[in-house]
Amino acid sequence: MTAPLEDEKIKTYHWLLFAICFLGTAFAGTISTLMSVYLPVVVKDLLGDKSENELNTISAYINAIFILGGSFGGFICGVISDKAGRKTGVIFSIASYGIFTILTGYMPNWWAVVICRFFSGFGLGGVLVTTVTLMMEEWPQKTRAIFIGILSISIPVGIFSAGVIDYFVSSWRQGFLVGILPVGISILAVFLLKESPKWKYNRDEITLQPTAKDTLFTGSHRKDLITGSIIFGTMLIGLWAIFSWLPTWIQSLVTSGDAQKERGFSMMMLGIGGLTGGFLSGWLTNAIGLQKSMLLCFSVCAFMSLILFKTNPVFSPVIYVEIIILALFFGASQGVLSVYIPHLFPVDIRGTATGFCFNIGRIFTAIAVLFVGVLVTELGGYGNSLFLFSTVFLIGLAVTFFTSTSSDIKEVDEVQLKVDSIH
Repeated sequence: MTAPLEDEKIKTYHWLLFAICFLGTAFAGTISTLMSVYLPVVVKDLLGDKSENELNTISAYINAIFILGGSFGGFICGVISDKAGRKTGVIFSIASYGIFTILTGYMPNWWAVVICRFFSGFGLGGVLVTTVTLMMEEWPQKTRAIFIGILSISIPVGIFSAGVIDYFVSSWRQGFLVGILPVGISILAVFLLKESPKWKYNRDEITLQPTAKDTLFTGSHRKDLITGSIIFGTMLIGLWAIFSWLPTWIQSLVTSGDAQKERGFSMMMLGIGGLTGGFLSGWLTNAIGLQKSMLLCFSVCAFMSLILFKTNPVFSPVIYVEIIILALFFGASQGVLSVYIPHLFPVDIRGTATGFCFNIGRIFTAIAVLFVGVLVTELGGYGNSLFLFSTVFLIGLAVTFFTSTSSDIKEVDEVQLKVDSIH
């Protein structure tokens, strides 16, 4: 059997593929933070006249279960993508979070919302794996890195959109009807997407020529697996703790004015900063290298968390500036991590190992986000609780400092591409 040949021309189908993957991931970013911006309103609407401690506990459950769903979605949708095809994985992921986002707005109580958020997170975790995999296998190799880099900024676009929705739509139940759009995209994808020729070739070839592969937990791979999980996990814990609870923290600082609009505008700043940082991450990496880029991201995130949460007893416009700087390096870190983590592993186990690092990080992040709300009362406010969890950036900084990336990974990739073209 002959392997599919690389075609370096960008065709009409490639643009359709990119549009579906970009929009599918962008709307995943929207629903990932949509609950955060509406959270203070949602828990009061569902729980009524409850103590602040009870409201915080339920809020923590809602946020944490979404991230936990993402970890399961990343694993399971990856398996679906391998077994049933890349196209099936993408469609299933987008449809999953779209349908359960719509259903969230119709739920009558908090535990039903928790269930819907789990499956919304499930779809988000899946779409982050399946869209990139399909793009990697379908997009022309010459411009592949450029467009996958552009794809990485779709999440910040979605985060910004969540702020826009909250700014203009006061009803949280109406806001969650945005799930109609990704459901529509998944339906279009059924007719517009093609199955990856490389997946079909690999599916047939692997049964004919089975080869021994490295395993995740042997030799140096075990160390790299732990290192990669810590580096990704610490950035994700800090990011999600802040993203999930920032609107509620903003609400607690506003003593006069419109808290709804302040929450929405703050999330817009998060989105703008993340979008810009993700877009510039490739240039940052090229300028100073992978390791220095991650060290810079961890350092700035740690410093700006200190400034943001320890120097603002009441709300003021300077918070917008601090948020956008913090988000700039959040966004840059996501672009750098998408290259940095895979660089820790050889080609034959890179995909599996990267997925493991990403999803183990999400499980720990779900636990961490849960405890942010629990510790608010104990630590005397949202700012103190968020600052405590932002200290994980220092752990990531230390681990990154003592980790060296392999300098021959690029050459290995080039050799692998040549081998693939000969098969």
